Amino acid sequence: MTERRFIEVRGAREHNLQNVSLDIPKGRVTVFTGVSGSGKSSLVFDTVAAEAQRQLNETFTAFVQGFLPHYGQPDVDRVTYLNAPVIINQKRVGGGSRSTVGTYTDIAAPLRLLFSRAGQPFAGPAFAFSFNTPQGMCPECEGIGRTTQLDLERLLDRTKSLNGGAILHPDYGVGKWLWKTYALSGLFDNDKPLDAYSEREWHDLLRGQDLKVSLGEINMTYEGLLPRFQRMYLSRDAASMSDRGRAVLERFTTSAVCPVCSGARLNAAALACRIQGRNIAELSALEATELLAFLQDLSDPAAARVASHLRERLSHLIGIGLGYLSLGRETATLSGGESQRLKLVRHLGNSLTDMLYVLDEPSVGLHPRDVSRLTGLLAQLRDKGNTVLVVEHDPDVIRVADHIVDMGPGAGVHGGQVVFEGTYAALQQAPTLTGRHLAQQLPLKTEVRSPRGWLKVEGARVHNLKNVSVELPTGVLTVVTGVAGSGKSTLIHEVFLPLHPDAVVIDQSRVTANSRSAPATYTGIMDPIRKAFARASGQSPSLFSFNSEGSCPTCSGLGVVYTDLAFMEGVSAVCEVCEGQRFRPEVLRHTLRGQTISGVLNMTAEAALAFFTEKPIRAVLQAMNDVGLGYLTLGQPLSTVSGGEGQRLKLATELHKKGSVYVMDEPTTGLHLSDIGLLLNIVDRLVDGGNTVILIEHQLDVIRQADWLIDLGPEGGRAGGEVLYSGPPKGLLGCERSVTARFL
Repeated sequence: MTERRFIEVRGAREHNLQNVSLDIPKGRVTVFTGVSGSGKSSLVFDTVAAEAQRQLNETFTAFVQGFLPHYGQPDVDRVTYLNAPVIINQKRVGGGSRSTVGTYTDIAAPLRLLFSRAGQPFAGPAFAFSFNTPQGMCPECEGIGRTTQLDLERLLDRTKSLNGGAILHPDYGVGKWLWKTYALSGLFDNDKPLDAYSEREWHDLLRGQDLKVSLGEINMTYEGLLPRFQRMYLSRDAASMSDRGRAVLERFTTSAVCPVCSGARLNAAALACRIQGRNIAELSALEATELLAFLQDLSDPAAARVASHLRERLSHLIGIGLGYLSLGRETATLSGGESQRLKLVRHLGNSLTDMLYVLDEPSVGLHPRDVSRLTGLLAQLRDKGNTVLVVEHDPDVIRVADHIVDMGPGAGVHGGQVVFEGTYAALQQAPTLTGRHLAQQLPLKTEVRSPRGWLKVEGARVHNLKNVSVELPTGVLTVVTGVAGSGKSTLIHEVFLPLHPDAVVIDQSRVTANSRSAPATYTGIMDPIRKAFARASGQSPSLFSFNSEGSCPTCSGLGVVYTDLAFMEGVSAVCEVCEGQRFRPEVLRHTLRGQTISGVLNMTAEAALAFFTEKPIRAVLQAMNDVGLGYLTLGQPLSTVSGGEGQRLKLATELHKKGSVYVMDEPTTGLHLSDIGLLLNIVDRLVDGGNTVILIEHQLDVIRQADWLIDLGPEGGRAGGEVLYSGPPKGLLGCERSVTARFL
């Protein structure tokens, strides 16, 4: 049988794809380009990767499939000659407070093995050095490193009685079941204020245990507030709680470094075991570069083999530009770009071949200096005999591709076609949007705006910041630059923003995407739209909500009906009752200027701007058009929106708000080169309107257009945290210590 040298895609129609057919070469790095919303992700992730994952999952038994994520069959005629996929997306690494860089990458495992072999005094096998096992964890904090205590002053209002609502936690509200366990216990006078309680009553309320009480028909064992709170809230891992549960818990507790292990997470025996004077917690707190240097000096023959494996794993972490991270850093604190590169580290150590690696903008959050490291890793994956598919906007990543597929010509309904296939050199000559913008480079701004005033940060020492004092100018565009880990996010998010809580913040978190949220609901214009229909028809506004009274009862307002086929993949079909319109027939009899509510939700933002006369609706629609999202329909599920579209939707939602300080964290994430000019126009308009705009950014064209630059560095982690330069862009060129200056 002849070897198949291509993955063949025939008739792809997922989302906005217009019956796309193409051959993707195997054993090559293929980069997919095109404006945000052109169909790159629909083709690469929702068609090729989803089908590869689905077919791989089908090789397992029905029992095993029940534990795997379900991938629906994409809307495509066929995808053939697929390899087993490894999908590396931008979703942040979760895992709660027990997940660290070391545990997630598995680099912690050989480090634990090293201590079990070479540490003195001997403390046990490898798992005795894990803070996630009973044998290794600190008994006080159970391996979290922090203890959380109930703050009685926050929980109780001592001036009130039980009947008056003395217990302030919402789960213990007057009349609720937990409240009844105290009020109906017979132990207390329910109208007596807590500050009049006797010592006996206080003891029973807070610490009473093993008391038999009768609540009407039910006999039960009474439990005081402190043991019940410990059992119900404090003993649970925060990762398993809902956002509401965590927020409520924080209101009534105080958190502090564990007094027993001082935050090291481990028990006394594990911490007493040392190699060359250092215990495992101290080594885990070192940056990867420092830990590598420590391991180079180990001479113990018992440790040599484990140490060499550990050095290899650490060198992957450093090679991908994450050398400033420590193994003890919690994964929840990592950015989207750091998370994605960490996922990549897990796959570099293996010797698998003939795999299909699929990456989503791996250059996100990377300084131009580090992009070359990334492209080297992509080449490494390919040279092991794998096929690598990358969705990317960065010209430096596009340049190293063996093959490029450019999607377009526009976005949304104007995209979904392959407009170019070939090499980088050929793309530079192509008449597509990507081809035209590859050669363009914005000049360094010389005519800069003058600051109107200053916002001061003094003596900042959070994380790696080294007593940083800096003045941020008002009334201009300031861009904060520096390599990954240099302290940019710490300076702005953790020092500057707490001083200016009224600032409008547009960060990197993805828009919450589910089948019930749409641009109209996310941007907040669904309410004024429903009110406009209510005024025109004399009906209740809730009648015009597909999530409430007016929704089609068959599909619950989704427009589609999902059929669960147990262990087989579920299927969705357009609702036969409402024909995908989401509403009951009587709702669709009411119109606003000749349009039904369903008709309005099917309008693009561009068409809706021409239709609506209502001011609050127009302001948001104008912002959506300004950020280049005029092609999105108002009712489109947010789960079908790309990362770049989501970022701009967030921008459109905040743009019409009244704010004097705007902070944007890498707003070019997911943006095509042709959209960067659009973003800069919006920013210029904000600044010209009297606002202060602060961007954290790596994109060189954006940096060149700043009025003021603040460059941090010179490196990441402990080798960073200094302000190298603060002033107009031209002045940075003379700063010898700045890595950014070399790339400008």
